[in-house]
Amino acid sequence: MMMRPSGRATLRALFAASALALAVGGAGLIAGPAGAQTVAPTASAAPALAFRNDRLSVEVIGAGPDVILIPGYASSREVWRPLALRLSATHRVHLVQLSGFAGEPWSHGDGPFLVPAIAALAAYVEGARLQRPAIIGHSMGGLSALLLAQTRPELVGRIMSVDSLPFFSALFGPQVTSESARPFADQAAAGILAADDEAFRLGQGQNALGLARDPGVRAAMVDWSMASDRRALGTAIADVMTTDARPGLAAMSTPVWAVYATDADGGPPPAMAEALWTREWAGVPDLTLVRVDGARHFIMADQPARFDGVVDQFLAD
Repeated sequence: MMMRPSGRATLRALFAASALALAVGGAGLIAGPAGAQTVAPTASAAPALAFRNDRLSVEVIGAGPDVILIPGYASSREVWRPLALRLSATHRVHLVQLSGFAGEPWSHGDGPFLVPAIAALAAYVEGARLQRPAIIGHSMGGLSALLLAQTRPELVGRIMSVDSLPFFSALFGPQVTSESARPFADQAAAGILAADDEAFRLGQGQNALGLARDPGVRAAMVDWSMASDRRALGTAIADVMTTDARPGLAAMSTPVWAVYATDADGGPPPAMAEALWTREWAGVPDLTLVRVDGARHFIMADQPARFDGVVDQFLAD
């Protein structure tokens, strides 16, 4: 038995394009106004890191007000490279890499993923003496930013959640709870661990079709997923599918921007995406919802100029 999205058949497209990245993995990519290019799974020269522990590492570039960029499930920090380079002219940018993803070592077996990673991020903010930085997170990175703002609001200035929901499994219907999602989360984790490399790569390639419009970006997604530790992928997806941050939304004092994708041509149907994001984020007192048309899950690659403009508004607000 499989949990399936509720409503009309077109909701399947919304599920595939807006959030299936959490289940199939993200990708490193370089995207600019002229289009997107893939990057190799491993860089030719390792960046100078400002921080590393067994949960994450951080690269810092630029000078000015602090901005933290968190990639999504299975993704590399390279997802954010174009934005980071642009912002580094006016901001100090902190590029996070979560352990276990995109070749970053993982040493925790099938232990918990989200809570320790968020604790490590909080420790970084405190240790680096950052003054309420802005945080932008894509997909699972958006959920991480939200949970940090809920648990340690004094550390966060504002957050932008990019194509992410406060409860991933709400994509299966408003009746789903963390408890009812648990068997399916365990099934997803077991499937990731059980697949051989050939089958796993094939599945990543098929699922990437709904996550970005550019073929090169899709290929990069597969490479980063294949470079990720399967145990990290399994435990992370189980955590994400059963973590419901909605009960804490109403008490939040942190401003939240929730940016989401719509794509009438094979991606998230606009009306359904708007209804879902409006419903699921409704409890936040200081909320800005931003819809980006003509994009799938990797908004920063599919609509880079539009996304850059949204980020600039977010940071200036």
